[in-house]
Amino acid sequence: MLTETGKVGAQRDRKVLTDLWEGLSSVLSENPRPEWAALAAAIPLAVHANGWFTEGEVRCALERWTAALAPDEIGRWMDGLGERAETGSAVNVGIVMAGNIPFVGLHDLICGVVSGHRIQLKPSREDAGLMAALLQGWKLACPGIGEQVTIAEGALTGYDAVIATGSRNSGRYFRHYFGKVPHIIRGQRTSVAVLDGSESLEQLRGLSDDIFRYFGLGCRNVTQVFIPRDFDLDRLFAAFVDWQRLADHNRYYNNYTYHKALWLMEAVDLLENGFVLLKEDPDWISPVGALHYQRYDALSAVEERIAAGAGEIQCRVGHGGLPFGQAQCPGLSDYADGVDTMAFLEGLGH
Repeated sequence: MLTETGKVGAQRDRKVLTDLWEGLSSVLSENPRPEWAALAAAIPLAVHANGWFTEGEVRCALERWTAALAPDEIGRWMDGLGERAETGSAVNVGIVMAGNIPFVGLHDLICGVVSGHRIQLKPSREDAGLMAALLQGWKLACPGIGEQVTIAEGALTGYDAVIATGSRNSGRYFRHYFGKVPHIIRGQRTSVAVLDGSESLEQLRGLSDDIFRYFGLGCRNVTQVFIPRDFDLDRLFAAFVDWQRLADHNRYYNNYTYHKALWLMEAVDLLENGFVLLKEDPDWISPVGALHYQRYDALSAVEERIAAGAGEIQCRVGHGGLPFGQAQCPGLSDYADGVDTMAFLEGLGH
């Protein structure tokens, strides 16, 4: 049971999260609140700092965050936290953020704020200033956030614990550098889809969002699809047609044409439609502009393969997983790599 102090803290957390939701919602409107003007201005400019951060993709990320932070969602998440032991004394927590998709580190920041610890952020260079602009708005809307959260200008200093997210290589570096303090270290993961052949065109269109949203750069993007032996791949191409605009994006199309030329020179069997290459390949991660697939005879073989690669998989869609189209719609209770960030933070300072 929460103490009176705990109840006051929970009320404060609900308010700051609701204020964040209201602020992000206003940014998506035609008339953002004055304190959120910096974030509204940063959205169309982000693409100049990171060519993958188009205005459409940044706004899509914000739309999905406003859905995750809707008051009912906040209430459900906070109610789930209410039965836990209260956090101990506040400590200094460093959060090293990735920059592969817009606002990718926001969940860690939210958990850090709710934990009550002092948070020092280290956004990625690829972040295009979005997290700094978001934090500026949140501080103006909720002055207490400014006392709790700072952005490190250089390397993290004075930390008692660290949450760090990066690539496969940076993950090894993080383990070496932060290994002596309590930590959550995340490297590179990807996501998979399992089709059983009964999927409708609408469901496969949902799968296309799981594959192509954010140009396929997120750990929740599907890069490997398991299909029945007799599955007609033209069904995928029919569902992918709405994403043909990707061929107009220089960075994406350069990746597509590079791998197409490389694989053709290597005499690799490919199917393609002008903006995505389908390659039969067991590797979990396919390059930008490509999608790996594997055919199967029995679902039991798929389950064994996925179980063996569990440490490299972020989520699964389709048969036995999330509904198609939901990979890029995580909620507050969806913790990256299956590691409960709030449980980790609540265990600090005791």
